[in-house]
Amino acid sequence: MTFWECLTSPDLGAVDRGVPVVLPIGAVEQHGPHLPVGTDRIVAEAIASDLDSRVGADALVLPPIAVGCSDHHTDFPGTLTLRHTTLLRHVEDVARSVLAQGFTTFLLLNAHGGNQGIGQVAIERLGARHPRARVLGTSWWRLAGPELLEISETGPGGVGHACELETSMMLAIAPGLVRTDRIPDRQNEPAIAFDDSDMLRGSRATLYRRLIDVAPTGVFGEPKAASAEKGELALTAIGDRLEELVRAIR
Repeated sequence: MTFWECLTSPDLGAVDRGVPVVLPIGAVEQHGPHLPVGTDRIVAEAIASDLDSRVGADALVLPPIAVGCSDHHTDFPGTLTLRHTTLLRHVEDVARSVLAQGFTTFLLLNAHGGNQGIGQVAIERLGARHPRARVLGTSWWRLAGPELLEISETGPGGVGHACELETSMMLAIAPGLVRTDRIPDRQNEPAIAFDDSDMLRGSRATLYRRLIDVAPTGVFGEPKAASAEKGELALTAIGDRLEELVRAIR
């Protein structure tokens, strides 16, 4: 077991300081009418658990940060959110605690799009303040982007939030939490020609929009194309790439 909170203080004192320490970050926010509000946290924990089963003592997984930056979802019930500055301080304080104990590699593992901007700021600030440490970060869709594009069948705009991929992963992880009878049709469309991105495809410009302005269902993408089989394929691809990353930095 390589979960930080499951070890004793003496156990942690004896851990090799070169082991990468991983901080998963999720969110608690609306995921349309068919997925639980804890989807991002559930996915982050599933990816971290898979990493533990793959690499064992070659990584140390911290307790996940469950609530992220979700202001753009607050038109929908159930959404919890932190201010950007709050999440930044939370990540920095956890990392500072880890690095102060002599660990030399800190990996931010993100599972929510709204955390990406402040996550990059945290990486840059921590890296500058701890020049002898290696500080890095990724999001699961960045880590396995090419593989996920091959799995996805919905084309541009088909994956983004509570979409084909997230719904598929939840069908694989916790099918009892997915309300398949409530899965909506795709409604999102680009607002301007240059803001034509989705989770796997970058855009040439970014226009800020609240989710309710993108789609009244709160879903960005095409969740009706989801399946548990796609979810297993996606989780395996993410797990393969994460294992490669951890072993490379180890």
